[in-house]
Amino acid sequence: MMMLLGFTSVGGGSLRWASLPSTFLSWKRAPSSSSFLFAAAGAATIKSRLLPGLRDACGFATSRAAAAAPLCTAALQTAPIIHQDKVPDEKPQQWKAAIDFKWIRDNKEAVATNIRNRNSTANLELVLDLYDQFSTLQKEVERLRGERNAVANKMKGKLEPSVRQALIEEGKNLKEGLLALEENLAQLTDQLQREAQCIPNLTHPDVPIGGEDKSVLRKTVGSPREFGFPIKDHVQLGKELDLFDFDAAAEVSGSKFYYLKNEAVLLEMALVNWALSEAMKRGFVPLATPEIVRSSVVEKCGFQPRGQNTQVYSIEGSDQCLIGTAEIPVGGIHIDSILSDSQLPLKYVAFSHCFRTEAGAAGSATRGLYRVHQFSKVEMFILCRPEESDFYHDELIKLEEDMFTSLGLHFKMLDMSSEDLGAPAYRKFDIEAWMPGLGRYGEISSASNCTDYQSRRLGIRYRPSPPEQSLPPHAKKGKSNVTSTQFVHTLNATACAVPRMMICLLENFQQEDGSVVIPQALRPFIGGLNVISPRPR
Repeated sequence: MMMLLGFTSVGGGSLRWASLPSTFLSWKRAPSSSSFLFAAAGAATIKSRLLPGLRDACGFATSRAAAAAPLCTAALQTAPIIHQDKVPDEKPQQWKAAIDFKWIRDNKEAVATNIRNRNSTANLELVLDLYDQFSTLQKEVERLRGERNAVANKMKGKLEPSVRQALIEEGKNLKEGLLALEENLAQLTDQLQREAQCIPNLTHPDVPIGGEDKSVLRKTVGSPREFGFPIKDHVQLGKELDLFDFDAAAEVSGSKFYYLKNEAVLLEMALVNWALSEAMKRGFVPLATPEIVRSSVVEKCGFQPRGQNTQVYSIEGSDQCLIGTAEIPVGGIHIDSILSDSQLPLKYVAFSHCFRTEAGAAGSATRGLYRVHQFSKVEMFILCRPEESDFYHDELIKLEEDMFTSLGLHFKMLDMSSEDLGAPAYRKFDIEAWMPGLGRYGEISSASNCTDYQSRRLGIRYRPSPPEQSLPPHAKKGKSNVTSTQFVHTLNATACAVPRMMICLLENFQQEDGSVVIPQALRPFIGGLNVISPRPR
């Protein structure tokens, strides 16, 4: 017994296939078409096993003189053709996100508009077509499973040998046919998941539509400092104060790397400890995270480690990546778990080193510490009930505002436009601080509400507590009283991206004599140091 797949070209270079649960004697390529023809035995048996829709799509040769099995055009796409003499390289099975395909199908226009507004490359039509194919094939698999079980039940009683033998043969055919269909279903599920995972999150109705220039100013804090002397940028200040060494780092590691020296090392440690302390005062639990994670976790958080112009460093010969943000390992800490209602909200503040390729970044606007391949960052992350995510988004923004105000920075808060949102973000607020040496505002923080986009991929649910009034007096808790699980909402925000913060501090608090004053809020974390002064020559 041998299972084969039938393919035919259907236009546009695509292939259509059908799985044929029977014994095939031979197969060959048709001389005048792009279809594969099969010579089959037992065509009537095969025909009887297929749903009417699939049966009608296949033309079976029922006479031996025809010597060719069907040309099948069942609308089910699959992977490249598998020849008998060539086994393809095995690919890891695609992980599955809990995507609500029915909702996407029923709200097709809204989803299509959202994809356009976010300038996404997601192919909605392909996703819906694959979902239809998946639904059809899944029904056929379930039907054959039912038939297989029915045959197995028939064999439990006392039977005539001839009847039992017939049932054995029927069961064997059903088993082989089912195995082929299940393999096809797995391939189709992988393809459906890969395409559907490209669809971005929904967008908050108040998000401005368009490119970055459409982002809306939400608030301005402070005002630019007036300087009575020529100002320097952080690169010149760092050189004169002996804080950085970009040249040596370029020799050792390449461009966009750096050494921190002297007070710059103390300043980094101070910024990290200050950010952790401020978040912990608000109930955040401190974490130090892994900095190498599985590629699948990166993908589940909404990043594309293998995509074009990816910002992710992948480790060759493995399924692992370097993290670009602690959001990824913190998001994965509760992967595939069900949280109790009483655990929420969960608030984490995580320190990590971050690694980014910064593909395509160049020019004077990225010089010095502004855009680098490796840096330290403190990230805040919240898991909460769905109805609370807007509240915690505002809380994160308020916390960032308080922290940066305490340092004496001038900054503005922006409600970012639809095209500037990453795939997971439902809404995002950026904070851009004034950097006088660079002569412009630069992003120092962002805060995103990702709703259930990440939790559906990471498999993080919670079980709401049942309302007290729903239980009668003296009622015992049982399975009937257990509420169904829901996906949590996730949010993330930058507490402190160290290199960008260093730029702000050095450039805004430089003095005419070349020194830099340390803000009061940081002094307890840097050993009481008040000023970074030039060294004697």
